[in-house]
Amino acid sequence: MKLPKISEPERYRGLYVYDFGEWVAVGYTVAEIVVLLESEEHADGKVYQIVRAQPDGGMELRGVSAERFQKEAGLFFNRDELADAEADFAELCRIADEPGRAIPCRAFVQVADRGAVDGAARYVTALIYPAEYDDEVSRWLMDHEYAGGTTVESGPSHVSNYYAEQVEVLQRRQLWNRSGESSRSPEEVLRTVRRAVQR
Repeated sequence: MKLPKISEPERYRGLYVYDFGEWVAVGYTVAEIVVLLESEEHADGKVYQIVRAQPDGGMELRGVSAERFQKEAGLFFNRDELADAEADFAELCRIADEPGRAIPCRAFVQVADRGAVDGAARYVTALIYPAEYDDEVSRWLMDHEYAGGTTVESGPSHVSNYYAEQVEVLQRRQLWNRSGESSRSPEEVLRTVRRAVQR
């Protein structure tokens, strides 16, 4: 796979490369990759995330399966007391609202009551986001020294279990990545697939 020459390659860290087979395009966001994977004409492409970009234009890529873009991941911060779960929720929202500290992707956070369950904490603060951002969200929480929950569970299977539980959602909030690259419309993404450098 031959990548096009890129000026300011460090701007592309965290974005994606799409290998269409006959050609390659660099600089897609997650939402734009989803458009390509869901399109009939381009669904068979291969996806790579740009992990590192060198000043000389060299890039370190990581292959990403198409299925990963369809899954959600989550972190579940468990508490025995409602007040502690509400404090975890409030702290997540406070961090996300601070200038320059936005979460790396679209996500939502909820406080839920699981009811009386043997051996399990009754209350949970759930942070759910696209699975492709697992590493970035974990790093975001560590960078801001977030320490919610007495115990913490994570992963796609826990998201499925959470949705299957009969929980009562007590508080909810959508979180947005206000500082990241904005994604283009599906029409523009599909119209410009032959452009080697997307942004």
